Amino acid sequence: MIKLLKVFGIWDTSDVAVNDPGLERHINTENVFLPHSGGRHAKKPFGKSEVSIIERLINRMGITGHEGKKHKRTSGRNTGKKHMHNKIVKEAFVIIEKKTKKNPVQVLVDALVNAAPREDTTRIKYGGVAYHQSVDISPQRRLGLALKFITVGAAKAAFKKKKPISASLADEIMAAADYDMKCYSISKKEELERIAKAAR
Repeated sequence: MIKLLKVFGIWDTSDVAVNDPGLERHINTENVFLPHSGGRHAKKPFGKSEVSIIERLINRMGITGHEGKKHKRTSGRNTGKKHMHNKIVKEAFVIIEKKTKKNPVQVLVDALVNAAPREDTTRIKYGGVAYHQSVDISPQRRLGLALKFITVGAAKAAFKKKKPISASLADEIMAAADYDMKCYSISKKEELERIAKAAR
C-alpha cells in the first residue's frame, strides 16, 4: 500500500474536491510533503497543470507587486525567498484551519474556483478603429488570474500595516471561499466580468 504524503506533513489532500469541471484538470492537489518542483515542468506544454496548486501559490507570493502593466507597489522584502514564502503559506493554512475547522487545502481550492473569472476583453483593430471585444478565458489563465488576485489582495491588506501577510493571506482565502464581495479577489473578478459583459 502506497503511503500518501501530506502537505507540510500536516494536511491530507486525498479528499479535496474541485467543484468546477473547467478547472479540475488544472488544479493539481497531489500529496506533496514540501511543495517545490524546481521548475521541472517549465518546458512542457501546459506544464503548469502538473505543478501542485500550493506550490503555485507559494511562487506567486514572491511577485505580489505585479498588479497591472506597471509596478504600483514593490513586491517587498520576500522577493525570491522560497523558504519565506513556504512559511507564509504554512502559517496562513494554520490560521484557516483554526478559524474554519476545515482542511485549508479545500478552502484554497474553493477560493480559487470562486475568484477565477470566466470572461475578459481583448483589443481588436478593424479598419483603423480599435475596440474591445468580450472573450472566454482559458482554464489555465483563469487559475493564473485567481492566484494573482488572491496574493495581490493579501499583499495590499498587509502593506504598511502591523497585520502580518500570513494573516492577510488567510483572510483573503477565507473571504474568497465564502464569495465575499468586499474582498479584493472577488471584487476584481466581478469587475472583469462586468466590463466583458458590456463589451459583448
